[in-house]
Amino acid sequence: MRIRKVVTFVEETHRDMNERIKPATRKSVAVAVIDNPFAGSYQQNLQPLIETGAALGKLLGEKAVAALGVKPSQIESYGKAAMVGSNGELEHAAAILHPSLGAPLRAAVEKGAALVPSSKKMGGCGQPLDVPLGHKDAAYVRSHFDGMEVRLSDAPRANEILVAVAVTDSGRPLPRVGGLQAADAIGEDGLR
Repeated sequence: MRIRKVVTFVEETHRDMNERIKPATRKSVAVAVIDNPFAGSYQQNLQPLIETGAALGKLLGEKAVAALGVKPSQIESYGKAAMVGSNGELEHAAAILHPSLGAPLRAAVEKGAALVPSSKKMGGCGQPLDVPLGHKDAAYVRSHFDGMEVRLSDAPRANEILVAVAVTDSGRPLPRVGGLQAADAIGEDGLR
């Protein structure tokens, strides 16, 4: 894995619809821009990207948690996404995100019984990438259905992949659409 850059963003929402949010809702995203070793050619065996996914799950998960300055156990939501430059293919993003990135991310947030929401797309420099978010232990917690946009002006270049991991220490600001409450989640089956 050849990393060109790693960037971390933190978003805090203190007011929404003129309502004070206390404590503020907080999200962070850690992003890596890496060389795509398979740019420009078809490759049947994507194992090197699968291994890269495991390394990025650990690196980006730990950086995203550290950016919020909380204990890993205080993370409530997570998500992952990747954007492949124009000389790659969508399956390159899938190879990074799906087979191996989840386990090290779960270790970085202590537990994570629920599936890690994900998205992937083709794109170029400056295009937005939406990272979907969901409660880390109980997928039915509606207050945590959310997302975070990331955009880097110089990535991904044609032969690169932009990989993002986002975490939160709360749900959306001012949630009120019902459903299972985070405090009531059991977190054993990944659903409730």
